[in-house]
Amino acid sequence: MTVNDLSHVNAALNTLSTILIVIGYLMIRRKRVAAHKACMLGATVVSAAFLTCYLIYHYYAGHVKFTEGGIVRIVYLSVLISHIGLAVVTPILVILTLYRALRNQIERHRRIARWTLPIWLYVSVTGVIVYLMLYRIYPSQATAG
Repeated sequence: MTVNDLSHVNAALNTLSTILIVIGYLMIRRKRVAAHKACMLGATVVSAAFLTCYLIYHYYAGHVKFTEGGIVRIVYLSVLISHIGLAVVTPILVILTLYRALRNQIERHRRIARWTLPIWLYVSVTGVIVYLMLYRIYPSQATAG
């Protein structure tokens, strides 16, 4: 495996995180607390693995430019900017939400989870969209720089 392969690993980890978040949400809606806990802990571990791989990838590969123009560039940059902005706060929200759950502060956990879940889910999904646009839909346009 090379550093370039990490972009694909990152997409897979984001996809897995998305799946675990959705299943975790469905489990708590069905009052299956143990399954919810397992899924959300799994999503946290997968997201931490993603963050580690992401940082390693960008340390070695640097910035990857999206050079496509027109409306495609506007869509890409809109998704990317919202993704980055929310990705900055997501680890803090996830840690706080997880902390409250593990400390059995269920009402406080629920209050913050109402914000954490959609933001975390959005960041996971848009991470995959950015990957697809950068490496799959317009792969010849992606250049390291």
